[in-house]
Amino acid sequence: MRLDKLLSSSGLGTRKEVKELIRKKHVIVNNKIITNDDFKVDENTDIIFVDGEEIKYQKYIYIMLNKPAGVVSATFDSKEKTVIDLVSEYSHYDLFPFGRLDKDTEGLLILSNDGKLAHNLLSNKKHVTKKYYVEVLGKLNENDINIFKEGITIDGNEKCLPAVLEIIESNEKSRCFVTITEGKYHQVKRMFETLKKPVIYLKRVEFGSIHLDSSLSLGQYRLLKEEELNILLNKKK
Repeated sequence: MRLDKLLSSSGLGTRKEVKELIRKKHVIVNNKIITNDDFKVDENTDIIFVDGEEIKYQKYIYIMLNKPAGVVSATFDSKEKTVIDLVSEYSHYDLFPFGRLDKDTEGLLILSNDGKLAHNLLSNKKHVTKKYYVEVLGKLNENDINIFKEGITIDGNEKCLPAVLEIIESNEKSRCFVTITEGKYHQVKRMFETLKKPVIYLKRVEFGSIHLDSSLSLGQYRLLKEEELNILLNKKK
């Protein structure tokens, strides 16, 4: 890889800006000052320093975000704040969300620039589970559990795959968990609308076997841990 491309991909500036760094002798590769911006480096083995700081190149990056309500799951929006805006320190990566959460939905969202992995995980054939904490208006009962288990039909003709409904509290305002294996448009909300029990709060708490980090406040994020990334990579197979 060209040295200037590696440095710009690592967030050290635009291609023009890193060329200047190199030409002004700010960059050392394997203990040698490099002044040619087209110098070829091995991103896996070469040791690179810029102004005394070692640069560790990452081709792909994986972020766990606790998405707040009011933010859209998109890479760009001319009017609304996006989830990409929340992770601006990684703006030099072409990040995108793995799937979507509605604007008013909170919780676990994974952001990455690994398009191949995202495509595999979001494929309907993979049936990756998504678990949500849900609050609805109306009492939930055993019959609702069975309807979800059998595969509820939404909007009169759209059949959903079997889902798991776990009732936490059944009252005029009920609380529950719902686990689905697909991602139809507004699916969880539409499932409960079919039961005439509208959703008033929705939060994703799990994606596959990855759990939302309870230490992350709304809007906070962190890189995935190695064991979490291994879960995603294993799901890909």
